[in-house]
Amino acid sequence: MSNDIAGRETGSLSYVVMISIVAALGGLLFGYDTGVIAGGIGFLQRHFELDPAGQKGWAAASALVGCVIGVSVAGLMSDWLGRKKVLIFSAILFLVSAVGSALPESIRQFIIYRIIGGVGVGAASITSPMYIAEISPARIRGRLVSLNQFAIVTGFLVVYLANFFIAGYGTRIDRGLVAGHIAEHGAALDSVAVARFIDDSSEDIDAEAALAFTTDKGPELTAESVVGLLAECKVEVAALDVELAGYGIDSWCVGKGWRWMFGSESLPAVLLLVLLFAVPESPRWLTKRGHSGKALSILSRVDGSEYAERELADIKNAIAMESGSIGQLFQPRMRIVLVIGIALAVLQQVTGINVFLYFGTEIFKKMGSGTNAALLQTVVVGAVNLGFTVVAIRTVDRLGRRPLMMIGSAGMGVCLAAMGLAAYFGRTEVWLLLFILGYIACFAMSVGPVTWVILSEIFPTSIRGRAMGIATVFLWVANYIISQTFPMMDESRWLVAKFHHGFPFWLYGGFCAVLLVFVMRFVPETKGKSLEEIEKFWMTRTG
Repeated sequence: MSNDIAGRETGSLSYVVMISIVAALGGLLFGYDTGVIAGGIGFLQRHFELDPAGQKGWAAASALVGCVIGVSVAGLMSDWLGRKKVLIFSAILFLVSAVGSALPESIRQFIIYRIIGGVGVGAASITSPMYIAEISPARIRGRLVSLNQFAIVTGFLVVYLANFFIAGYGTRIDRGLVAGHIAEHGAALDSVAVARFIDDSSEDIDAEAALAFTTDKGPELTAESVVGLLAECKVEVAALDVELAGYGIDSWCVGKGWRWMFGSESLPAVLLLVLLFAVPESPRWLTKRGHSGKALSILSRVDGSEYAERELADIKNAIAMESGSIGQLFQPRMRIVLVIGIALAVLQQVTGINVFLYFGTEIFKKMGSGTNAALLQTVVVGAVNLGFTVVAIRTVDRLGRRPLMMIGSAGMGVCLAAMGLAAYFGRTEVWLLLFILGYIACFAMSVGPVTWVILSEIFPTSIRGRAMGIATVFLWVANYIISQTFPMMDESRWLVAKFHHGFPFWLYGGFCAVLLVFVMRFVPETKGKSLEEIEKFWMTRTG
């Protein structure tokens, strides 16, 4: 990157990078808010005594309802009020949701605040990449918009780590207090059950050794022997958390820990809210609203006065061709743009990525991993997701959008086919993890970030917010459908009998093939083109 030169003649690349990073914090909160439920839902269920069949699922999925509401209104609001104001609105919703989700007295209050947070997620999911696209020079626009996806996966990884450390604090419970609770309830713990938990929690003691140790203490363990067992085997109280709960004992995580998990989101929310006041409004939105002088000043600071004057002229010409009505998208020459946007949004989700983000730990357990190993493998998935998003950022403006999308969708399809075969034949060897990580890598370097790049580029400026809103509504609906149907397919007796848990992976692999063909046939290359050039292409095309 060039040095920061604030003059109007040359512009400042570091300036546009910094304001893009601030906008991308909306993506980080997108990932943080979406991922925090994974660590807190089990403790939340026990705290409020939720019904596993209905209430637990609604507590986890309620934010998605807010997401659909958010994308439905954010597009119109961003075209009306401006991109910056909608991002500020999203940051306020994130903050309200974080504080409210940490302090509910009932599950109803918790769900209300989760829906509020979902509205913020939905609004940020379209406004952050749209704002970055509209303020970035064409030659680096792909990389800067990809920062948003990088921020999303960073949000997932950060919240996984935050949940881990918060839950870890809860393991440092006084063992004498645990013994007192057990004694108070007159309970004794089954030695075989304790052995199982020790095996899951200690790398130094295997199942047979743990069982031998516990049975030496007798068929049932007293409170005192449990405490001694924990001390001798170096097993933290959290490892026995589920077993202890059966005797009316709640850990710190059940009582307070989950509140800190949800409340921790307030820190990045405040950071986003404060920094947003230092970034400018979108120059394209300003021009549309008649503030050409302000737009020219911002564009000059981005890439110099010569670029600013040329870009402003192109923006004005493009606006002159626009009707400013959402009906513009339904005109014969523009209808294909809306179809492409909706199709890409849906196909990004139905290729199965959120199955691994939401249910990764359970998938690894079914592959034969213990609890700790499954959690570690999930962290590895998050790290690979983050690392290969960097690959997309470095290559999207050099290789182009279409090649990355085609390479990624093909690679995802191959990996999903291999996972389906492994599930069908009941194979759980280490090589299977390589295919899972390969699938994540292919998504992270292509379909994940590049879909958002394309969606932020292809729609006309005057209705870009509303058009992205329509496409993103379909994206969140597809997300909800995939999240709800995977457990149904994976636990269906008929499908398991026929395909041995392989069916969902083959279904998602089939959608990868559809995505590959769709990109080859219908998606144009937008690398290196200004937003106005892309808009002119759609307005003048005859095919």
